[in-house]
Amino acid sequence: MAPASFGVHPGRVTVIGGGPGGYVAAIRAAQLGGEVTLVNKGPLGGVCLNAGCIPTKVLLHTAKAFETARDGLAIGLRAENVSVDWAALMERKRAAVDTLVGGVETLMATNGVTVLRGEGRLLSPREVAVKSEDGGSRAVQADAVIIATGSEPVIPPVPGFDLKGVITSTEALSLEGLPTSAVIVGGGVIGMEFAGLFSSLGVKVTVVEMLPEILPMFDGEIVSVLRGVLERKGVTFHTSSKVTSVERSGGALLVSADTPGGPVVLEGEKVLLSVGRRPVTVGLGLEEVGVKVERGRIRTDKKMETSARGVYAVGDCTSPIMLAHVASREGEIAAENALGGAAQMEYKTVPSAVYTSPEIASVGLSEKEALEKGHRVKIGRFPLMANGKSIILGESEGLVKFVVDEEYDEILGMHMAGPGATELIAEGALALRLEATVDEI
Repeated sequence: MAPASFGVHPGRVTVIGGGPGGYVAAIRAAQLGGEVTLVNKGPLGGVCLNAGCIPTKVLLHTAKAFETARDGLAIGLRAENVSVDWAALMERKRAAVDTLVGGVETLMATNGVTVLRGEGRLLSPREVAVKSEDGGSRAVQADAVIIATGSEPVIPPVPGFDLKGVITSTEALSLEGLPTSAVIVGGGVIGMEFAGLFSSLGVKVTVVEMLPEILPMFDGEIVSVLRGVLERKGVTFHTSSKVTSVERSGGALLVSADTPGGPVVLEGEKVLLSVGRRPVTVGLGLEEVGVKVERGRIRTDKKMETSARGVYAVGDCTSPIMLAHVASREGEIAAENALGGAAQMEYKTVPSAVYTSPEIASVGLSEKEALEKGHRVKIGRFPLMANGKSIILGESEGLVKFVVDEEYDEILGMHMAGPGATELIAEGALALRLEATVDEI
């Protein structure tokens, strides 16, 4: 697609934010002939590369390898005195992050993207003020602006959540050492990945979740597989429960919670807050230039354009699906439209994944969602205890579940728990994209 002309200055695009949404938008705009400026505070790559997806997966990979070696006799592998060198693991995490951040920096240079280090604020739909890290400031003119400022952890106003030892996922990824015990507040994706990580490494874990079940966005049958595995690892769950306060007692943190069985006090060396994330939209000058914000989230249409013409938003600051791959695709859509295209974002085939052990992955409608939408459905289930590869791996606790339209046999959703689920789910996403029937895959 040829780049559109914007008068005297054709295709000047300014991107605010250098995470998976922002840097991909910048690259795509440059590929289409745009004159691109990327404004970013901190290292490129955003939360995903620096304090989210990537460092978490580094730790989870080592935890999985540790479990395999520790329990190796089950597969004929004898290993003596296996332990985790936490300091070495932290160094490996830093090396992986540095490599990937360096890769993004190289991509910016090779695509001709100008990177300005600092904070961006809209002065108008065509002008961005940049406050640099050294205290200076400048204004950048643009024909289109793409906002990709991401999200930040939510910290509820609960007494004691400001105590030392109460941490978010950001701090959890840079601990000086493993705690002996941890109370995790929140049973979503972040909470469950850390529950799996910590319990695999011998940490006593307790999870408090306000809703009736952990991972409420996933199919209940699939989640029950993971919960059972974690419980057998010693993880304790308190669902339908609410934390009311945290207090320090000596070297421990005492977490008071209201549970269905009555008030309880839970003890942990660390308390991990993982109750969700919220869009970063404050201080960007949005309302002043006509960009509508609803409940802290920037409102966009299917072209990722905001209520201010020529201003786009992508990623966690606007998307209801806070996933890196979603942000990247939204970034491509915004960049193409900023340069005269007419692309639209489609969320039907977006997969979701949890990198626990067993892994969980899902795409499309759950059984409950399909019924609520009026579909007559039939369900296919295959337990991994009957799967040869799973038996060989020693990971036969799992399930594959299909949700299928009864009339047309079209696959409406695919849900998995088991080894490799986060990769295998791509087949389900492709099936949904092609509107395939169950017989066709």
